[in-house]
Amino acid sequence: MSLKLSQVVAVVLAGGFGTRVAHLLTGIPKPMAPVVGRPFLEWVVRCLARQGIPKVLLSTGHLAEVVEQHFQAQPVAGVVTQCFPETRPLGTGGGFLNAVRLSGDRPEAWLVLNGDSLVFADLTLAAAELSDPAVAGVVIGCSVADASRYGTLAIGPAGELQGFTEKRPGKGVINAGIYLLRDSLVRQFPATLPLSFEQEVFPQLIARGVLLKVCAVEAPFLDIGTPESLRQAEFFVEANRAQFGD
Repeated sequence: MSLKLSQVVAVVLAGGFGTRVAHLLTGIPKPMAPVVGRPFLEWVVRCLARQGIPKVLLSTGHLAEVVEQHFQAQPVAGVVTQCFPETRPLGTGGGFLNAVRLSGDRPEAWLVLNGDSLVFADLTLAAAELSDPAVAGVVIGCSVADASRYGTLAIGPAGELQGFTEKRPGKGVINAGIYLLRDSLVRQFPATLPLSFEQEVFPQLIARGVLLKVCAVEAPFLDIGTPESLRQAEFFVEANRAQFGD
């Protein structure tokens, strides 16, 4: 039976310090960088709402109150948005689990993504992978001609995730930082904190024989982690207006 996106709750990781771009942003965390008249993070939430995700949890940290104040004052239509701040740095996996536990939600599956990047992937393709009950989770990857700036995904013959590899030149499938995980899988995560998806959660799950599939897509993407990419954000959002349902 196919998973519907209306059965998914998203957790957007928006708690990092953004050290490489902090000097360009005064008094706001990196995901709240202004882009085309709105915080970048709002564009991420709008993109999720357009694809039919009904609820978004924002895992916040640095300057968490700035994020909460914005979404309380200017909620995005069609999606429930809640903020769950970290009281100390918990890592990507730890921040996600903190939001999951505090929310009390038990959806069919959780969508995890980063608040400082936009990837216009069709989420129904990832959801379709979970129609196989043997698949516990899906990692979305972007196929690129040159993967030298990014780590790539090691993918097995049946499309299963085998691990994460270092940066190397040439064609590859890079980690888009978007994960669709069954709720039952999330309950099996390690209890240690801080916790990283890439360094701890996924390697431990793979070692235990948990089946995670890679859904490789060709989709426009941008992260705003560097001054150069932050400067590209205005053009990127304007060029992809149709992705936000405006």
